[in-house]
Amino acid sequence: MSEPLFTPRQLFTLKRKTIEKRTSTYYEETRDEAQTVKILIALQVRDELGEDDFSFFMYDLVRRLFMKTKSTRALRRYYVYFKEYFEAKEWRLLTFRLFPIKTYIAEKLEQLYTQFIKEPLEGLVGS
Repeated sequence: MSEPLFTPRQLFTLKRKTIEKRTSTYYEETRDEAQTVKILIALQVRDELGEDDFSFFMYDLVRRLFMKTKSTRALRRYYVYFKEYFEAKEWRLLTFRLFPIKTYIAEKLEQLYTQFIKEPLEGLVGS
């Protein structure tokens, strides 16, 4: 097992530019989406807890990871933490890209629910 890119202390004390440079270099060398996404999530926590601004940290890398790379378990697991990086239309496309069968089933279930459940209920309410 390789040594982690950052210690927890480093993640919460290093300057933004240093972390950005190391993270970018790490991803370019390893293409390890899972570890990169975990680092980005930790930096979202730092943004919320600390005084330094880490909002929309590595915006371009996040968008590239989720929109251009192969769908992986890590991307599917952590994508909800990056919703603000995408517009509503892009978010819907990303969801469909990461969860094609779940999205399809959810849409079909919604159609069936609307067709068989909502219409009869609406008719009963007016009676």
